[in-house]
Amino acid sequence: MKYVVCIPDGCADLPVPELDGRTPLEVANTPHLDALAARATVGRAQVIPEGMPPGSDVGNMSIFGFDPSQFHTGRAPIEAAALGLSLDTNQIAFRCNLVSIENNIMVDYAGGSPSSDSAAVVIDRLNNELGSDEISFHSGVSFRHSVVAPSDWVEASCVPPHDLTGDALILPSGPGSEALIDIMEESKRVLAESSLEATQIWLWGQGFMPQMPSFFDLYKKTAGLVTAVDLLRGIATLTGIEVCDIPGATGQCDTDYEGKRDIALRRLQEGMDLFIIHVEATDEAGHAGDVEAKVQALENWDKRILKDLIPGLDDLGPWRMLMLPDHATPLTTRTHNSNPVPYLMVDSQDDGIGGVFTENGVADHPLVKGHSLLPELLRN
Repeated sequence: MKYVVCIPDGCADLPVPELDGRTPLEVANTPHLDALAARATVGRAQVIPEGMPPGSDVGNMSIFGFDPSQFHTGRAPIEAAALGLSLDTNQIAFRCNLVSIENNIMVDYAGGSPSSDSAAVVIDRLNNELGSDEISFHSGVSFRHSVVAPSDWVEASCVPPHDLTGDALILPSGPGSEALIDIMEESKRVLAESSLEATQIWLWGQGFMPQMPSFFDLYKKTAGLVTAVDLLRGIATLTGIEVCDIPGATGQCDTDYEGKRDIALRRLQEGMDLFIIHVEATDEAGHAGDVEAKVQALENWDKRILKDLIPGLDDLGPWRMLMLPDHATPLTTRTHNSNPVPYLMVDSQDDGIGGVFTENGVADHPLVKGHSLLPELLRN
């Protein structure tokens, strides 16, 4: 049996006025996804446990089969793990966004989405000019980077920049906040002398490095992942899941859908048991409030991944698939929420009762815990 987990990041939504009160999942032309749903078990999952922040860190930990209420310590240390960083017990990691701010308004939480190479030059300069024995800057992908800092800043209250899009800034508060604000303010000088659109850095998502069990030890399956997002790479690194890189994975709407499909099929053919395909495009479109891009990203999933993924899996033998987003990213609010999300689970050898993979299509289904779905997928 082969297993595939498909994560259309943030694809769940609320009714959109521009779509006549429908959601992108209801509007998108997705014949292959619809055919899967018609033979699958569909339902409604709470991927964000009650009381936890509705971030991709929490949601994807659930999808990977780990209870976030047990293992989650913060977003940034997971991303730090993806960069190969190890933290001492007296150290924490912060997520470091390159952002664009004008007149005290968060204009772009992604700082113009710079290339990773151009961003790395700026992060290196920030480290040289603002780093110290206690503070260090580490480059990641595009606008997403990491800062290692003293553990006594862990209680600072920091608002995610994507929660402030179009709004006035809410600066860090609490223990360590003065130092954080100083670093963010000092970064303006470095960014002003760069070629990037970003105007400064934004620090948030801090935490200690989590201690997580091996995926193989827990589930007795070998597993791989393709993504452009350090957050998911970090969860994989912490749990021993193989991270498979492809050149065209961008974390944006122009990502290489076919490349992600092909690496999944190749690694499964080579003997891997389970493969996770993650696409960030729907989440980015939601944050941007770009209705057309979110619908297009869903249609790309259908025609550029699922269309050939399904017959490719059939050629390998029996298979099962789980598809669900890590959270909703509504176009109308441009940020994550904790709403339940639709899921589908299909077994090539045993059709489910069938249904519709939309928010309304699963509205009356019983609510299940997100971290319970992967164990269900792997049941004997």
